[in-house]
Amino acid sequence: MHLPPNAKRRLWTSIWAISLMLMPIFALAQEKPNIILIFVDDMGYGDLACYGNQQIKTPNIDRLAAEGQRWTSFYSSGSTCVGSRTGLMSGRHPNFLGKQPLRNDPKALMPAMFKRQGYATGMLGKWHLAGYPKDFTQSPMHPLECGFDEHLGTPGSNDAPGPPLQTREAFDNATPHTWKIPLIRGREIVEMPANQEYFTQRYTKEAVSFIERHAKAAQRDTDNREPFFLYLAHNMPHAPVFASPDFQGRSKGGRFGDVVVEIDWSVGQVMKAVKDAGLDKDTLIVFTSDNGPWSVFGPHGGTAHPLRGEKATTWEGGLRVPGIFRWPGKIQPDTVDGIAANLDLYSTFAKLAGGNLPNEKPGFMSMDLTGTLLNGQSSPRTWWVFHQSAFRSGNYKVHTLTHSPTDPIARKRTPKVTHDPPLLFDLTADISESNNIAQSMPDKVKKIMKQWQTVRASYGIKTTH
Repeated sequence: MHLPPNAKRRLWTSIWAISLMLMPIFALAQEKPNIILIFVDDMGYGDLACYGNQQIKTPNIDRLAAEGQRWTSFYSSGSTCVGSRTGLMSGRHPNFLGKQPLRNDPKALMPAMFKRQGYATGMLGKWHLAGYPKDFTQSPMHPLECGFDEHLGTPGSNDAPGPPLQTREAFDNATPHTWKIPLIRGREIVEMPANQEYFTQRYTKEAVSFIERHAKAAQRDTDNREPFFLYLAHNMPHAPVFASPDFQGRSKGGRFGDVVVEIDWSVGQVMKAVKDAGLDKDTLIVFTSDNGPWSVFGPHGGTAHPLRGEKATTWEGGLRVPGIFRWPGKIQPDTVDGIAANLDLYSTFAKLAGGNLPNEKPGFMSMDLTGTLLNGQSSPRTWWVFHQSAFRSGNYKVHTLTHSPTDPIARKRTPKVTHDPPLLFDLTADISESNNIAQSMPDKVKKIMKQWQTVRASYGIKTTH
């Protein structure tokens, strides 16, 4: 198209003016998002209404799922507390760390990665990556040594230290102070023993304060906006379960249900704080659980329905957990059936924050999920390793060793059973792992076992299987 010189100049002037107007928008799109990771303890796959629970109402978490992506095959890194957190914070499979435990390099953990990218970091709740040292406040694996600027919480689970034999009866008769759990802010013990009825409320109040403070700081200095990473790791609903007085008796799900309802309230408060601060479109919120429910303890534990098994087993109920991602304007509402694990959050967050990955660390197998989250692509993960005794490839899963849940009376692990040939289940047709089809599909078993061996070899993993 031929234009006279004056028209060309006017056209280019208009294009330049429009580009100047759009530059702030482009810059905003490239800014690093705030990330809030809500990590609950011992919540099962079937404990939320959006995952099929008919007794416990969870409207806020349901809304989080409805406005984002709800994953149906999201796994914890381990079926117990420490293993799951090891994978989450390091991107490394907890069973394949070799001779390099996390304490050898705390600067390789997720919060330290965020700090290197200019993030403000805060941690609230259960840590459980430093064991139970005589003085947690001075531990080299204290959250403040691993990249967090702020910290309020407990060294580990809310049932340790406690009665010598923590059985179902001990949980039945527990008071909020039976377990001598310290609540620690930074390096100072602020309450001992902590009143467990108020754990969820206290962490929620701190989370809202953290969000508001950093939103105000960003408003004061718009040219030097500091994104934040908030790790809200609730102690609940790990047994013994306690809800605050305002939430006791609120659920048809009993004591456990009351605790879940209060956690749902907490999620609502976090969402409201983000929206009120004007950060909704700048903030990714992730919700998941550390492992499956402790169902053997009755009203003190949840459900993995329709999955088989529970915490401390390699059945689906031990490691498949809720996985929800919400980021308005970036993540389109969807249900995702692809496979992912909590250790994949390391690579995903690093991609969003611009951080580097500790690929050289033994067992580092984190995969970046941003293609699925932001662009609707298939999940990059097509397999998963359950400890060292089960492996999923696509829709099929093999078990070489299994055991039943913890004995609720003596609180001891049950004997393990070795399977030769391995068990085989089609998780699409049989999500509850009730129909072993290994005899009718021996070639499928061989193919999956060969792939499992290839995965182990590619990560330098040595096992007995």
